[in-house]
Amino acid sequence: TQSTWGPNVVSIMSVARPLVTVYTDKNEASDASVPLPAVFRAPIRLDVLNFVHDQLRKNSRQPYAVNVRAGHQVSAESWGTGRAVARIPRVRGGGTHRSGQGAFGNMCRGGRMFAPTKTWRNWHRRVNVQQRRYAMCSAIAATGVSALVMARGHRVEQIPEVPLVVKDEIQEYKKTKQAVEFLRKVKAWPDIQKVYASKRFRAGRGKIRNRRRIMKRGPLIIYKQDNGLTRAFRNIPGITLLNVSALNILKLAPGGHLGRFCIWTESAFRHLDAIYGTWKKASTEKKHFNLPMPKMTNSDLQRLLNSQEIQAALHPRKKDVARSCVKKNPLKNFGVMMKLNPYAAVEKRRAVREQAKSVAKKRGAPVEPAAAAKKTKTAAPPAKKGKQAAAAPAKGKGKAVLLNPRSKCVTVIFSTACLVLQHGK
Repeated sequence: TQSTWGPNVVSIMSVARPLVTVYTDKNEASDASVPLPAVFRAPIRLDVLNFVHDQLRKNSRQPYAVNVRAGHQVSAESWGTGRAVARIPRVRGGGTHRSGQGAFGNMCRGGRMFAPTKTWRNWHRRVNVQQRRYAMCSAIAATGVSALVMARGHRVEQIPEVPLVVKDEIQEYKKTKQAVEFLRKVKAWPDIQKVYASKRFRAGRGKIRNRRRIMKRGPLIIYKQDNGLTRAFRNIPGITLLNVSALNILKLAPGGHLGRFCIWTESAFRHLDAIYGTWKKASTEKKHFNLPMPKMTNSDLQRLLNSQEIQAALHPRKKDVARSCVKKNPLKNFGVMMKLNPYAAVEKRRAVREQAKSVAKKRGAPVEPAAAAKKTKTAAPPAKKGKQAAAAPAKGKGKAVLLNPRSKCVTVIFSTACLVLQHGK
């Protein structure tokens, strides 16, 4: 079974088969087959189901409240101002620890609670009839999707078909022994074993309120006529029995979770079209009710995108994508300037030489040209052969030290600038 989940809608693709096989109580396929009721093709709306389930679940709450006199069964009065204590009411009298203690307030020991609960709270909720019917259709449709049934935790790997429809013979069962044998035959017993294994103590205060043990839910058996069926199955843990004319959304989707494992009798399965109707025939039991229709006839997104109609209308795929990049300023980034103007390196070197000339001219050159040339020659290493000769630095790190008598400080000038100055003179 395949299903495509949307934000709030589940579209069923494979439950829309025309016929469903009816099995005997021996798990043998009979000659009879039942047309799949239209309600199994209704859209599965998770949002509607969760809202309705949450509202209907509140209708079984028991009203509770604290005693109206709780926290006020003491004589207390505020001391007023001027005594350097809070103005909370204080217990009258003396001679005990209780006298002078704060009372009545929710912040006081022995005081009342904040906003004491009342029995006239709005405990119950009214849900629109159309919403309840829509949620019921969604819950029934989800029981026919094996993926949703397995996702809910039911052990249905070995059952012959989903939804599972059996002969009306099981409605005549009166013994639990017959019911257990039937569940074993149709391979539904692993789901009962799951229930046995899940028995445990409740976590919380419910243990002291006569609700000690909890367990998971098992199969839901839906029948049309009870001829002893409920007495046969009621003692098996996890089993729930419902009449098809009185389905309960709290039983079909416990906890608001879709996809409970359901076993239908043939008569109950055939009666679904009369209860909920089809898109061509109105319901005979529900007035002014039309079976909800899905918004999309096919919501399989992968199949839609790969269809020939959509593929023919699409533009060809763009393989060369022009990606945006950060624009860099060539005046600040020399690498970008070199891409725009390869001659920029020559201009930069010439500007450096001219600047060195102007600096040397302003500060003067007290050292004679011969002495400067002699110093540079002694500082320079022996020439190397090949291309490495021009790139080899001088032994004195390529710098000459000149003394300036005017400023009486040491000025460091690149040796290349000194050579240019000497040749110029």
